[in-house]
Amino acid sequence: MARKICSDPRSRRIFLADAGMGLAGLALGTLLPQKVIAGVQPHFAPKAKRVIWLFMLGGVSHVESFDPKPELNKHAGKQLSETPHRDTLTNPFVKENLKAFVPGQHQIKLTLYPMQTGYKPRGKNGVLVSDWFPHIGDQMHEVSLIRSAWTTDNDHGAILQFHTGRHIFDGYLPTLGSWVHYGLGSMNENLPAYVVLGEPPGDCCGGNGTHGSGYLGPEHAGVSLDVNPDNPLPFVSPGKELSKADQEREFALLRKLNGMSAVEYPNDPALVARIKSYELAFRMQMAVPEAIQYKEESEATKKMYGLDQEITKPFGEVCLAARRLSERGVRFVQVYHGGAGNAWDAHKDLKKNHSDLAMKVDQPIAALLKDLKQRGLLDETLVVWGTEFGRTPGAEASNGRDHHPFGFSVFMAGGGVKAGVVHGATDEIGFHAVENRHYVTDIHATVLHQMGLDPRKLDIPGRKRIDIDYGKPIKEILV
Repeated sequence: MARKICSDPRSRRIFLADAGMGLAGLALGTLLPQKVIAGVQPHFAPKAKRVIWLFMLGGVSHVESFDPKPELNKHAGKQLSETPHRDTLTNPFVKENLKAFVPGQHQIKLTLYPMQTGYKPRGKNGVLVSDWFPHIGDQMHEVSLIRSAWTTDNDHGAILQFHTGRHIFDGYLPTLGSWVHYGLGSMNENLPAYVVLGEPPGDCCGGNGTHGSGYLGPEHAGVSLDVNPDNPLPFVSPGKELSKADQEREFALLRKLNGMSAVEYPNDPALVARIKSYELAFRMQMAVPEAIQYKEESEATKKMYGLDQEITKPFGEVCLAARRLSERGVRFVQVYHGGAGNAWDAHKDLKKNHSDLAMKVDQPIAALLKDLKQRGLLDETLVVWGTEFGRTPGAEASNGRDHHPFGFSVFMAGGGVKAGVVHGATDEIGFHAVENRHYVTDIHATVLHQMGLDPRKLDIPGRKRIDIDYGKPIKEILV
């Protein structure tokens, strides 16, 4: 009889369901590490164990942040055609990228606009950084600054493109965080492998798809957490009136009911993800509140992150939570700043927009880098700072800048990346990348490489990817 059950998959599923588990429930109920479920091990020795991904929504101006261009001041108010840079639009790279522009949207602005802030050499290596980012600037000797990133979407769908490598018109594909989750799983079975902090972009720009998992399945998507230490998990809170024993009984019943459903729908990825989410949510109710308890931190640490100042406290708490989650085994922490309104989108009054927002994030981000280093975590934690595109050298609405995908800045720190390196360059007015250009998937490939993963070995049967999806590691910035 036992032999008959083993030879009949349907009978075996019924047997397991009757036992209150089901196939999916059995696999997930054993609480195996997620990397075993994914079935993939690192392809080679990793340099980094975890990633903290800092993303500024709306498009930070590269020329007023990490790629100052004094040439703009020299030619301010002139038409591009009146300057020595008049041939910019005939550059083959620019002409090719213009083909991807959505017609009628965000066209190139030709009246050059001066820098709206000062700049000076910063960090021990003397990299030019704008005066709006003094704290991060003081950490330039710890980072690899890439001044030659580019993309093709001229609207905020570029947010999704930065995370998946493909234009929003191609659909919602796996994001970088989901590939890391799929390839490596979690280092802590009580916490998600892929956590999202901060407010994500709106639906017009990819929404939750910017930390989604596409065809990899919902179990590899990012899990959003609140940094409020009093209620970090409102979506799984059992309520004060429910005892732990009652909750355990409810959970057992849910497992049995879902196990029965698994008999009828054994290959349903949504069901698998749902069962897994119940299991994980139950464990998270103990682990997450502890991870977001800032009171455990020293006063010096809280002050370093700016928790003592009204303007820096909100994002300081987010960055501190990112560090605490990372050191507890979360593999990929995605941090958003800017929210559904894409706050950094400075079409007008760029000076007020960027100066205000920079004050909110500059100190906390610098504190994160310093804190990781002083705790001995930076060497094994890869920190990435990015934004969907830069902003035009030309003026919009007289005192703003439009979207600009031809060349912008990204930086990385820790995790086997060289410190104090400036790689790539844009031209003298910051119009387009002219040296060591890197499409956004080169950023992905670099992260995966440092995590010990080869993107070409993460392919899914039946899912054909195009070559640009894989990207190439930026070897020049790697130790």
